[in-house]
Amino acid sequence: MVHHIVMWKFKPEIPKEDQEALKAAMAENLKSLVGKVPGLLTVEFVSSPMDSSTHDIALVTTLEKKEDVAVYGAHPEHVKVADTYIRPYVTDRVCLDYE
Repeated sequence: MVHHIVMWKFKPEIPKEDQEALKAAMAENLKSLVGKVPGLLTVEFVSSPMDSSTHDIALVTTLEKKEDVAVYGAHPEHVKVADTYIRPYVTDRVCLDYE
């Protein structure tokens, strides 16, 4: 089993009042990938981090095996979600994958 964790900050130009709706759309669309992407077992979207956090939002996924991380990253449904709901609004991406 592999865990894939990604954290982002919202771009400074994204108004705070727009961020809640964006978080909801991100969560819904990322969670919809379970069952569509081979090897993707679970998706958790963290949208209310504690004040001590360095990032605004996080994605925590569980995949069957380490090769599935690359499958997930390249899968057309994932790319579509990332290009539509994530990349236009975020910056400072950090990632950690572990078994």
